[in-house]
Amino acid sequence: MSRAAAAAKINLALIVGPRRSDGLHEVATVYQRIALADRIAVERSPEIRVDGFTSDTLVRRALERVADGEDVGFAAWIDKRIPVAAGLGGGSSDAATALRLANQLRDEPQSHDALRAHARGLGADVPFFLEEGPQLGLRDGSELAPIELPQDYWVLLLVPRGKKKRATKDVYDAFDARSGERVFEQRRDALLEMLGSLRRPRDLAALPPNDLASSPLADELRNLGAFRADVTGAGPAVYGLFLHGGRAREAQKRISSAGRTWLTAPAWYR
Repeated sequence: MSRAAAAAKINLALIVGPRRSDGLHEVATVYQRIALADRIAVERSPEIRVDGFTSDTLVRRALERVADGEDVGFAAWIDKRIPVAAGLGGGSSDAATALRLANQLRDEPQSHDALRAHARGLGADVPFFLEEGPQLGLRDGSELAPIELPQDYWVLLLVPRGKKKRATKDVYDAFDARSGERVFEQRRDALLEMLGSLRRPRDLAALPPNDLASSPLADELRNLGAFRADVTGAGPAVYGLFLHGGRAREAQKRISSAGRTWLTAPAWYR
């Protein structure tokens, strides 16, 4: 049996453009892995099976893609710790981790390029979780390039109480209805130019806000000392970045009545 952590992510920037012919949107996003993680275990099995999280479909699909011949599949166990449907990429991370672990158990492991192709077929942000370090995501978010970002800060996560995640399609439809894609190319190019100057944690405050979602809780986190705060992905999770652990812990206490909170940090490795 092989085991690994499946880390969550935050989008430190998310710029969204027009809808493409395939129905997806052009995006420019900055992915940052964080230490909050699910736990995944995979072993060889006569049949594809996923236990531990009854709502899973993505890990099963990942295992099907690397099944090692007839009657030679994989069984996976998921220890779920990342909030579900919160914009933190937990399902995508689980799928990428299961894909990688199952591939290691094959008699003839597939290439990393083959795993990337499988990941793209599972979802736009799944490929990110096969890579190490922060990544710039372009096109639909699956075209990746490594970037250097500061890593020495604290991350306070908040999932607002009573706030349910809207269907991703509905979020993008609302974005289209307000013509949010205007001047996408200029905003994308400005982000690309900015990335080379992000050397200190406080430099991350200059990144543009999330195009898809906003929250008054981000303003509250900034008032509590976060040098950057925003919604991640399509939400509803909100993050605040802090230079000092003491300040982050105090903010966690003061905002805990608004929802579930986690105090974590950036992570580099998959």
